Amino acid sequence: MPARLRALVTALCAVVLGALLPMATAQAASRTVQGGRLDWGIKSSFQSYVTGPIAKGSYSLTGGAATVGASTFRFHSAAGTYDGDSGAFRAGFSGGVHFVGHRTDAGDYQLDLTLSRPTVSISGSTGTLYLDVVSKAKGTGAVTTSTQVPFASLSLGSISMKGAGTSVTLNNLPATLTAQGAKSFAGYYTAGTALDPVSLEADVRAAATPKASSTPKASKLPADKATSGDELTDGAVDWGVRRTFREYVTGDIAEGKWTLSAGAEDGGALFRFPGGQGTYKDGELAASFKGAVRFTGAHGLDLELSAVRAVVEDGKGTLYADVSGPDLTKKKVPLVTFAAKGLKAAGGLVKLTEAPARLTADGAKAFGGMYQPGTEMDPVSLAVALTADAELPALPDLGSTPTPSATPTRASTAPVASSTGDDGGFPALPVGLTAGSVLLAAAAYVLVRARRTRVEVEPAASGASGASDGD
Repeated sequence: MPARLRALVTALCAVVLGALLPMATAQAASRTVQGGRLDWGIKSSFQSYVTGPIAKGSYSLTGGAATVGASTFRFHSAAGTYDGDSGAFRAGFSGGVHFVGHRTDAGDYQLDLTLSRPTVSISGSTGTLYLDVVSKAKGTGAVTTSTQVPFASLSLGSISMKGAGTSVTLNNLPATLTAQGAKSFAGYYTAGTALDPVSLEADVRAAATPKASSTPKASKLPADKATSGDELTDGAVDWGVRRTFREYVTGDIAEGKWTLSAGAEDGGALFRFPGGQGTYKDGELAASFKGAVRFTGAHGLDLELSAVRAVVEDGKGTLYADVSGPDLTKKKVPLVTFAAKGLKAAGGLVKLTEAPARLTADGAKAFGGMYQPGTEMDPVSLAVALTADAELPALPDLGSTPTPSATPTRASTAPVASSTGDDGGFPALPVGLTAGSVLLAAAAYVLVRARRTRVEVEPAASGASGASDGD
């Protein structure tokens, strides 16, 4: 091979390797899981037993957990790590479910079980679902509190977790109760019992790289005082209306939905009405918020709540809203009242978390008589900032909703599992390999072109006529 051609090939190989190595390094770097949801019904027959005629119990949601459909719980705010090279994945989620049943004459419950903070850890074709568990043993009534119990084993079948996408999506992973899970389940089921399948969606982001700086960090300045007396700089109200109402809207009867507008946000188990403006002084608050939620469905369901306003006086709060619907269209309707004693500022923030709320007589009219006055509604949470640097509590992070591609692709960079494992999907390909194949193909093409040019130009070097000038 002539020296000139050897130099060309050497330079081309350097370009290819130079392009591949940074990709491989970026691929191998640990990436962050931030934002997403996990949907799991635990065991639907257990739910039916708890709420049925034998146990005569109920369940309640904690920590921002929500319901999806008739028998699925949604846990939020995924946080963890994902390695696309090995497929290793670990993410924890927030929220919990508290089951009670078999009420005794003393007023407590024989069945008392709380499952919270699910964590999914996957390596290879298997995974484990961990849970925080507080349970009361059958018979003895002894209460046990356990942290991150390996509660269920998960099977991925033939699904490959390797990839380089911006999300991880796993649907209907079979879940089986472990021996430790059976023990912490207070003995209601034996090890090996099939549980409801687990589905999750989690956003994946590149690991943050600290930026070197030669400039010393400025010391934190004292918090700014309220810009104008007791006026608010920001604020938000979080309220889910009523869990069973949301389930009715999206269930088999109404077959409806809700839509958010004017800046309202969906936190899964609640709606956030942001942009608080108003005043606060000595435990008393008057604030208005942005956003609207509209519920629509069959049988004439059409109800919109907007222009939310919170007023706290003498330790009692009232949540108002403009109501628009077939049975009532009225402004500033007092929907619910809630306890708000001792409402105080701390660090520039006035906060009330999950205050019990009850429906007013006017609120009952707003819901068309579906609920009686005094009915317990979803709790009210509110936070208002009195200073510019005060931060509002974070809204539960459900992650990004995957957008279907207009053109189906043969391989997906986000691993997807189905209940059968044979849904026709293809294993994800590492992006470095795909890019490398393209670069190597380009290298081969350039090499062929170089060889062809060499054949064509050599006669010209020997003085022959008709030589090509190349491309």
